[in-house]
Amino acid sequence: MHRPFALAVACVALYAVSSWAQTKPADPWVGTWKTDLAKSKYSPGPAPKVPGTVTVERSGTGMKTTIDGTNAQGQPTHTETVWTFDGKDNPVKGAAAPNTTAAYKRVDDHTFEVTTKVDGKPTVTTRVVISADGKAMTATQTGKAADGSAVNNVIVASKQ
Repeated sequence: MHRPFALAVACVALYAVSSWAQTKPADPWVGTWKTDLAKSKYSPGPAPKVPGTVTVERSGTGMKTTIDGTNAQGQPTHTETVWTFDGKDNPVKGAAAPNTTAAYKRVDDHTFEVTTKVDGKPTVTTRVVISADGKAMTATQTGKAADGSAVNNVIVASKQ
């Protein structure tokens, strides 16, 4: 008599966990984002002439970020990074500087930070905040560019 009861409890527990997993809100940064050049500020400039896109998607047990844009000379750029929120350095495929890595850390349910390094030395820190409604992403970048110039960018993007 105990076995049917235990099986019933196990089924109810499994259903509850399954239902919770299906209703749990997804990470708000997952999706495709398009830069709003009118709301973004680039220092040093110049600002891109064409809005870039950032795509964040699940990849295995982690995430993958793909960024398509243009550099200061107007040439197309494409980078890819596969990562998790563990603070470890991950290679950035397609980065302008060789040996570029990015380390991701979750701050809260709507915020994370990325530390970019070149040859193991920190260059730029990016704090990404997703709005409460999940429609806007603001990436605040501070640090030094490869040439040593100060970087103070605020990049605003909207979810597509």
